[in-house]
Amino acid sequence: MKAEGFYAINNEFLMNGPKGFQEYKMLENDIMFVRMDFPGVPEDGVTVTLDPCKKFVSVSAHVPKVHKHDLSHRKYLTFSGPGCECCEISGFTYQMAHGVLRLHLSKTNILDPQRPSCRYPRGGPHRLHYNRDPYHPALSGPVLMPHPNVCEGSTMAYESKQLQNGGLYVRLDMPGVPKDNFNVSVSSGRVKVTGQAPAVSHDSGGRFYSGDVAMLSAPVDVPSRGIKTIIKNGCIRLIIPTV
Repeated sequence: MKAEGFYAINNEFLMNGPKGFQEYKMLENDIMFVRMDFPGVPEDGVTVTLDPCKKFVSVSAHVPKVHKHDLSHRKYLTFSGPGCECCEISGFTYQMAHGVLRLHLSKTNILDPQRPSCRYPRGGPHRLHYNRDPYHPALSGPVLMPHPNVCEGSTMAYESKQLQNGGLYVRLDMPGVPKDNFNVSVSSGRVKVTGQAPAVSHDSGGRFYSGDVAMLSAPVDVPSRGIKTIIKNGCIRLIIPTV
């Protein structure tokens, strides 16, 4: 944690890379790129549907309970589109991997088919949420925001539960991190998790997560192999035994 607060208002463990739950970018050939963080969602757990008006797509996704100690399942629901009157969506593709959805939306200018679709509707890029800098200082702060697209279940990137045997259960969201890019270590009783998420497709950059997620009952160094880990779809779950 930095002196001025969390590095990112969406995830207290995000140390470097683009912040925010979503990232938007206008590409060449009238294509709009959207990255959405849906931690926990499997590759086949998302549905993208084009609305009959062709102005937006609806996105729904489901995270099943992976472990009995999960507080609940999670469901996501959101919408995305060009947000202007002159264009409609002519097609889309998407990929879901490691808890991140990446959309490519093709646009067509319906007011003048001979012209390309607009790149800056609604008065220019300064008024567009999807032209906002994913490194903008406003995306850092001392208060964490709940995930705006969660309609059921936990909205935060961290949850923990004290177990009856004295151990601790922890669930961490680190969207974009492949299974082999997580690392768990224990030093002076502090359980630390790091994760490296590479840049994929048109992401503005890779992301690095790091943080102490739990304290053991004694300030000792113990082998991390004593901690059971479950890693799926940009989430890591830890079962930390008593010392």
